[in-house]
Amino acid sequence: MELSLQRLRMLRELHRRGTVTAAASAMHYTASAVSQQLAQLERDVGAKLFERLGRRVQLTDLGMVLAEHAEEILSSVERATLALEEAQQSVSVRLTAGVWASVASGLLPSALTALAAEHPGIQVRTRELAPEDTAGAVREGALDFSFVIDYSSYTMPWDSALSRAEIAVERLHAAVPTGALPSATVALPELAEHPWILAGPRSHFGRAVRIACQRSGFEPTINHEVGEQTTALAMVAAGLGVTLVSDLGLSLCPPGVDVVALTEPVMRTVSIAYRTKDARRTSLQLVIEAVRAAAAAKGLGAQTSTPTVM
Repeated sequence: MELSLQRLRMLRELHRRGTVTAAASAMHYTASAVSQQLAQLERDVGAKLFERLGRRVQLTDLGMVLAEHAEEILSSVERATLALEEAQQSVSVRLTAGVWASVASGLLPSALTALAAEHPGIQVRTRELAPEDTAGAVREGALDFSFVIDYSSYTMPWDSALSRAEIAVERLHAAVPTGALPSATVALPELAEHPWILAGPRSHFGRAVRIACQRSGFEPTINHEVGEQTTALAMVAAGLGVTLVSDLGLSLCPPGVDVVALTEPVMRTVSIAYRTKDARRTSLQLVIEAVRAAAAAKGLGAQTSTPTVM
């Protein structure tokens, strides 16, 4: 009997989450693909591993036995990977990172180009996720590391299983239709009279901007609630309202948008989050160094202090 590590990962996620849909979402597969692979796992084992109870899938006794061993097997594979990295003089590994648009366009191209030139054995694959979802995907093992953000108005909850290394410190700027403001700077309360274009309150960015506005004494009038920064900026260019944009997001601004500095800036810190147990991975530290160098080259460098536990 030969057991596929990928199918064992799917079994582990199913055991953790209880539904094929949730397991598929965590691993970025379709539910049908996961169902097919789990059915193949049953054929590989030659025994019934699952029972359906309504929308949920319950593991049989044999399924539970295999799920428990899957945890041990996959943990052993992770430890073996780390040991091999430490033993090799040249690092050769593939890492998967969680990113969002402004990081993917503003930092990764130069960072990964430099990394490939100096350490061609390190391959970094990316998955675009909402910033508030990336840390959870790292904790659960779906990603090797992810970019996370903390705003001066709203910090991210810490997770004892994760550590983070600060990469960049950005300012947020007002993004307004061309000609809407007469000066090169603006106080946040002066934007209270304008309609806003903003992500929903469940998003980290949307929540942080709402809190910053409230602390400045007003509740923004949100005429358009959109999740993508590029969409929001396109709507600003069309004259539909104002929003805030970070330093890394400036490259996404289309014609028709004026970027105006805030007199009392809202700041945000970009960090790389990774599992604390992976802190000794050479490949991970080399990626962190490359991204830090890319941020510093843009004038956004953060202090390279000891990584903090989230």
